[in-house]
Amino acid sequence: MSLIVHKGYLPGSIGRVVDLHARFYSDLVDFGLPFETKVARELSEFCERYDDNCDGFWLLLQDGIVEGSIAIDGSKANQNGAHLRWFITSDKLRGTGAGTALLTAAMDFCQSHQYRCVYLCTFDGLGAARHLYEKFGFRLVHQQQGKQWGSEVSEQRFERNAS
Repeated sequence: MSLIVHKGYLPGSIGRVVDLHARFYSDLVDFGLPFETKVARELSEFCERYDDNCDGFWLLLQDGIVEGSIAIDGSKANQNGAHLRWFITSDKLRGTGAGTALLTAAMDFCQSHQYRCVYLCTFDGLGAARHLYEKFGFRLVHQQQGKQWGSEVSEQRFERNAS
């Protein structure tokens, strides 16, 4: 089993990242069509306007298959902070350190670009992910009930500020 963190788009990667999100969150919290189309639309838009000077997109490859992803959208970093998005690993790689490898690549990128604030939006109930976020210096700054992903959850915003 060879794991590689690849920077940048690969053919088929948009569909695979959407698939990973759709299946995981459908099983976990019953997110359905609205969530899957939102992920597909926003990830596609991000890839179309991707700018190496401010954005980062990493894929976790196992034997050439996309088994995870993470992105940094830096297009509004000066105003709102850099946005960490589409962080996921496949079921078979959870708990193996794969998520740590992806977060390390993304946070190293943010540090090299001197992003003073990095934020992410998630929801309550993702204990392993929250543990990783906190390990990397993210702190919960806001929480409210919401339906932006298709089902009502306790939405959360985490931030990491440069010291």
